[in-house]
Amino acid sequence: MEGRMATYDRLSWGARAAGAFEPVSTLLDNGQCEPLKAAVHGVLFATVCLCAAYNTAAWLKRRQGHLAINAVVYLTAACWERGHIVHHLKPCDPRRQVTPASEDLPDAA
Repeated sequence: MEGRMATYDRLSWGARAAGAFEPVSTLLDNGQCEPLKAAVHGVLFATVCLCAAYNTAAWLKRRQGHLAINAVVYLTAACWERGHIVHHLKPCDPRRQVTPASEDLPDAA
């Protein structure tokens, strides 16, 4: 019995692979107003802020040089991630509203 997995057609495999990659390719395109990408950067932002806070507190207590360097690196990363979040949410303006249809138009029905 020959099933779907048993056949090896290189052209159909390539077409299926290209079709499966299309949503990922669209997701990786550069753009704005992308809440999913902003959420990913938001998670990274929270993580590096936590690391920066820990390393800053540890440096204040122990005064070890590598902790100060880590704190600066994590603070820089936090600024970097904030920039990405702003970029991905910039055109998403909630104040932009669709104008309602005029009430005085005659009913088409």
